[in-house]
Amino acid sequence: MSTASMVVASLGAMRHRLILEQPSRVGDGGGGAVETWNPVAEVWAAITPIAGSEHVVGEAIEGRATHAIDIRHRPGVAPAMRLRFGVRIFDIIAVIDIGERGRRLRCHCREVRL
Repeated sequence: MSTASMVVASLGAMRHRLILEQPSRVGDGGGGAVETWNPVAEVWAAITPIAGSEHVVGEAIEGRATHAIDIRHRPGVAPAMRLRFGVRIFDIIAVIDIGERGRRLRCHCREVRL
């Protein structure tokens, strides 16, 4: 991993207010379940784009983007969760405790629905 990828965002760079969400399954009344997303917390974050690409899915072009999103450390943040910034949705792929100091987390995310 390059040195630049482990640079910690300053508190001033954490200017985006995101909603941390976790999934839950709710019965649909017909024996099945529907996945819904529930807010866990509002967090200040620094969003850094990493890569973007386009792929053909069926007969349509689908855009994909990955980001590193730095937030203050909080227990329980996991890859099953996501971050929301307005209409933008970031699925969390991995969570890293930057420097293993319990101060900041880096969430590697995939932006969905571009």
